[in-house]
Amino acid sequence: MNSSRVSASAALAACVGSLVLTLGACGSNTGSSSASPPSPTETATATSGCPTAAPSDDAAPEWTLSGTTGGVAVTGSTDTAAPLVTVDAPFSVTQTQVHTLQPGDGPVVAETATVSVCYMGVNGRDGTVFDNSYERGAPVEFPLDGVVPGFQKAIAGQTVGSTVAVAMTSADGYPDGQPAAGIQKGDTLIFAITILGASS
Repeated sequence: MNSSRVSASAALAACVGSLVLTLGACGSNTGSSSASPPSPTETATATSGCPTAAPSDDAAPEWTLSGTTGGVAVTGSTDTAAPLVTVDAPFSVTQTQVHTLQPGDGPVVAETATVSVCYMGVNGRDGTVFDNSYERGAPVEFPLDGVVPGFQKAIAGQTVGSTVAVAMTSADGYPDGQPAAGIQKGDTLIFAITILGASS
């Protein structure tokens, strides 16, 4: 088992930047770069921060999933602690799967909404964290129609305030890989996400 709460290296953080930049820049299959991805922005609400404390080692997983290979266990974030994603690598799925860890009580998120989220991205191949807004302590904001399909599938239709997890196929993430983030062609990705806000 590889516990994926280890901080990403400074070099990787510099290469990856943020989920918004990574997903926005590489999520399109058209090859067009006419629209620049939005920069991550901290929201102005009092609850806009992402908790940075490590989760408790004895926290019970809220979702366990056996893949085509390997498995994953996800414990969502709390008001004071980041999520925990534990991977039995190599983990892979043949179909993208979404699980609501903790339902929110806000409005339903539309497919084209602009959302503010805290998230952790983990590579199923080796269990490494490739991006983590919890580590930075600040959420990112981006339009759902500007990210890879798996991330949109995870958030659209959920309610604001929800904590969700997604295990996405390579086809719903990066079919050709994303070398700057250490993502290879065919890698299954796992995200733990908290939806802080959404606007039309």
